[in-house]
Amino acid sequence: MVSGGMTCIKYLLFCFNLLFAVSGVAILTVGAIIHTAYHHYSQFVDPTFESAPIFFIIVGVIVFVVAFFGCCGAVRENHCMVITFSVLILLIFGLEVVVGIAGYIRRNEVKSMLEGRFNESMYAYYENKTDVQRSWNILQHELKCCGMNGPSDWTDITHNDTLPHTCCPNTLNNGSCKISTINKYQDSCLEKLKDVIERYGSLIGGVGIGIALVQRASMSG
Repeated sequence: MVSGGMTCIKYLLFCFNLLFAVSGVAILTVGAIIHTAYHHYSQFVDPTFESAPIFFIIVGVIVFVVAFFGCCGAVRENHCMVITFSVLILLIFGLEVVVGIAGYIRRNEVKSMLEGRFNESMYAYYENKTDVQRSWNILQHELKCCGMNGPSDWTDITHNDTLPHTCCPNTLNNGSCKISTINKYQDSCLEKLKDVIERYGSLIGGVGIGIALVQRASMSG
């Protein structure tokens, strides 16, 4: 009877560790997706914002590795490994909550960060700075927007009616995209990118706090 009870506990611990391993993969995946998105807009996003998804990737890897050793400890009935796992998971739980809360708080700083970066990089676009041009072209093409607040922002810089070719859909880089072009993009890139970053900030916050609470509930159970 005792042997059967111990076997049941062993498999419960194994399932518990497996749940943590899956949560580690989920955290890593979210971090990788957001990091890739931020990398596309690297000219507009401060390094401090890019650090959150990188931290998520690191935490995801750590959770997965720790959970793997927890599974080994449960199967082999290694008391030391199980105790070590429990301590590490408590530390990770705290980190996830901190990152989750930070993700929500930093959303309020997005607009002021973008305003500074946009003003700076728009002037650099026509200085043949390849990284800046690539970031602006990706931004305007993917988000279907033009300029910081609209197409007229570019004419204020160039003092003519020419726009970057990515302000117009399916247009070659030959100067044919102009302020008079009927089908040019009209939306503000500032507002569109702000919405994207705030959405990712909410995702970081939700995933970080949500998974931490699930892990905490599992440990309490």
